[in-house]
Amino acid sequence: MLKKILSISGRPGLYKLVSYGKNMLVVEGLADGRRFPVHSRERVMSLGDISMFTTSEDTPLSQVFENISKKYDSKALDAKAYSTPEQLHEFFGGVLENWDEERVHNNDIKKVISWYNILIGAGITEFSTKEEENAEAQESNEEKAE
Repeated sequence: MLKKILSISGRPGLYKLVSYGKNMLVVEGLADGRRFPVHSRERVMSLGDISMFTTSEDTPLSQVFENISKKYDSKALDAKAYSTPEQLHEFFGGVLENWDEERVHNNDIKKVISWYNILIGAGITEFSTKEEENAEAQESNEEKAE
């Protein structure tokens, strides 16, 4: 699900991929539903490709969103309640146990909270698809077989 949700550098919010064009993407804002082209020179990242640093293996952002969703019953978070670094660290430690405190910055945690709220506001509450989970399980089984 998160593979088609995009973050565009220099633009606030999140966007849904609508279609591809020549040297551009057509996206739709999750908050306002406006469609517009994004040219190839702009930096675009899929949320499905983002992961969070941990002390062991990196954790996909979809898993972090799943953890937040389970802990907070798929309800939006009050971003103002996490204004100090201590509050941010306590929150993130509650949803991702072994996160790397040196490489995950306060702004990263704020962005995760903001993105989570945007997704919940857009009605997206399923963060990982069965196909993604099956592909990860298959990769894990292949590594064990080697």
